[in-house]
Amino acid sequence: MGIFKQFKNGLINENPVFVQLLGMCPTLAVTTTVIDGMGMGLATTAVMLGSNVVVSLLRKVIPNKIRIPAYVVVIATFVTLIGMFLHAFSLDLYRSLGLFIPLIIVNCLILGRAESFASKNKPLISFVDGLGMGLGFTWALMVLGAVREILGAGSVFGIQLFGEAFKPAIIMILPPGAFLALGVLVAIFNWIKLRRVKNV
Repeated sequence: MGIFKQFKNGLINENPVFVQLLGMCPTLAVTTTVIDGMGMGLATTAVMLGSNVVVSLLRKVIPNKIRIPAYVVVIATFVTLIGMFLHAFSLDLYRSLGLFIPLIIVNCLILGRAESFASKNKPLISFVDGLGMGLGFTWALMVLGAVREILGAGSVFGIQLFGEAFKPAIIMILPPGAFLALGVLVAIFNWIKLRRVKNV
């Protein structure tokens, strides 16, 4: 598969959220606003880029029996670095994401790509795969965050969109709203994919 196709694969064809339904814990928990979704998505992307490249570089060195623990150590290293970076340069986002930053370590998306792709491919294509999957995860979280923020608070990026007459649906910024919004978005995404396949 070419570099562009591999990148597009993560963005659309195998989108981690809307197609594979991976990483549901941060997807449902931190998408009350677009900014939080974007922050979590970009943090996950950075971890995935670093871990994919390192796992790919070490793929012939790591013994098969300890590959999963070794991948977890690599991922944990990058999560620690990203956590420190956010704490130093974006304290509000760091506080907003809270516990979900260290939980990136156990995100099945990152470990899954390390095991199924980076451990079997060269560093450049592994980097592209990580970038595509990470940005696919990011845009999905941002869309979900936008839907929840608009319906639940009447704003996007903190900017009010409606007048005083607007009554927000508070449920949308609560956990049940995350499930409702995700279900509708997954259905829309799959409907669009089916229509595209039929038109080809």
